[in-house]
Amino acid sequence: MSDDDQLFGPEHVRVFRETEGQRGYHWRGTTILLLTTRGQRSGELRTTPLIHRADGDRWVVVASKGGAPHNPLWFENLRANPDDVEIEIPGERLHVRASVAEGDERRRLWSLMTEVWPPYDEYQAKTEREIPVVVLTRA
Repeated sequence: MSDDDQLFGPEHVRVFRETEGQRGYHWRGTTILLLTTRGQRSGELRTTPLIHRADGDRWVVVASKGGAPHNPLWFENLRANPDDVEIEIPGERLHVRASVAEGDERRRLWSLMTEVWPPYDEYQAKTEREIPVVVLTRA
């Protein structure tokens, strides 16, 4: 386990930004992007490190919140403002549009995501909500 595998939350964001993704991008066998959304009530920008996977020229993230009964706040923020979303990957900061995958696309993307982070299946088993799979497309 590397030092980067111990990164979480604001510390993960700080290290990722300070190194332009040279540190913090590779995490526990996955890759991380930084997702910035605008708070739907506060209007403040909030950044969250998330496991992602590329799907062609799109990025995919999962709103799991560890299987909690409610969606994470970042998901509610991007659902309220799907065009006011930014991601950071190594060396790039991009404006993206967010959409929620449904049906066959969701099933395919869920499978891709559980390949890189098998605990997503455990998280889904812990909650009654269908965990959203989010697609981020360059705006």
